[in-house]
Amino acid sequence: MTEKQETTTTEENPLLALPSKEKESDLKNYLIDFTGTFLEEENVTVNMIAEVLAAEFPEFAFAFAEENFIRGYETGLNDAYASFKTKDAPANENK
Repeated sequence: MTEKQETTTTEENPLLALPSKEKESDLKNYLIDFTGTFLEEENVTVNMIAEVLAAEFPEFAFAFAEENFIRGYETGLNDAYASFKTKDAPANENK
């Protein structure tokens, strides 16, 4: 990943740039330590952990991405249907 791509990602979603804090759970500490060692970085961000998970365990990352896509698509469709109902409501009242 280039520096430009990483900057764009964290600008779009500032939560990805948040540093990961240790001592909250064993799994979280393991992910932070593993990512820091893997990337040879002392300060690990959420985005870095996601990148390492995608590279090292793509099936896991894909399952999350797929679920996120489906929920987003469903929300978009629900919003679109709701906007059509809102537009049709005044027209039906005049009949």
